[in-house]
Amino acid sequence: MLTIDAKGIYYRDLNQKVREAIAKGEKELLLKNVNGQYYIGDGLKGEAMITIEGVPGNDLAAFMDGPTLIVKNNAQDNIGNTMNSGKVIVYGNVGDVLGYGMRGGKLHIRGDVGYRVGIHMKGYKKQIPVIIAGGTAGDFFGEYMAGGALILLNLENKKDGQIVGDYLGTGMHGGTIFIRGEVDKKLCGAEVGISDPNEEDIKFLTDYLKDYCKDFNLKLEDIMKVGFKKLTPASLRPYGNMYAY
Repeated sequence: MLTIDAKGIYYRDLNQKVREAIAKGEKELLLKNVNGQYYIGDGLKGEAMITIEGVPGNDLAAFMDGPTLIVKNNAQDNIGNTMNSGKVIVYGNVGDVLGYGMRGGKLHIRGDVGYRVGIHMKGYKKQIPVIIAGGTAGDFFGEYMAGGALILLNLENKKDGQIVGDYLGTGMHGGTIFIRGEVDKKLCGAEVGISDPNEEDIKFLTDYLKDYCKDFNLKLEDIMKVGFKKLTPASLRPYGNMYAY
């Protein structure tokens, strides 16, 4: 494993070091002392694994196509922006706008996520982007979502506050949201329908949660003891009546 000490390194210089290492054939990197450097992993292709010690800055894994990033701490905003494939594992909490326009791959977050998670997430051909968060989420979860899946687990089983914020699924016209626990219809956008998962949904959840549990040393049976609600768009063209012809 190649170790790069990121302490005091300008983000462009750090990313150049990472790109050069991968171009030379390195498959496993450790970035130590990361402190807010932007764009780590952006546009990288292949099967490299990059472990990050510290807190990476915005746009982690944007346009990434293949590698795995493991963040041992919290992370900031815009993770997985238009990501095509690969995986990001974050052991802490993350900021806002997670998975913007995401086309494929997986984002596994152990803690809480911020606002506008999954906005414009769409998928690409047979690719299914999936974001799983172990904690709670802010407002506009799944806003304008067009494909893929969001899974919110609330593993700490918080009873004194909302699992998810307001405007849940606003403008949603594709994809699926799974919430572990109950969902208040008043939190949802008008475009969203709520139902219980069917057998196919349970298989989907089980398959993806097995991988999530492996990443964080959790037990699948403990997660599945609590039921899920499934949120899907009531219309594929929620704003069709507003278009000009």
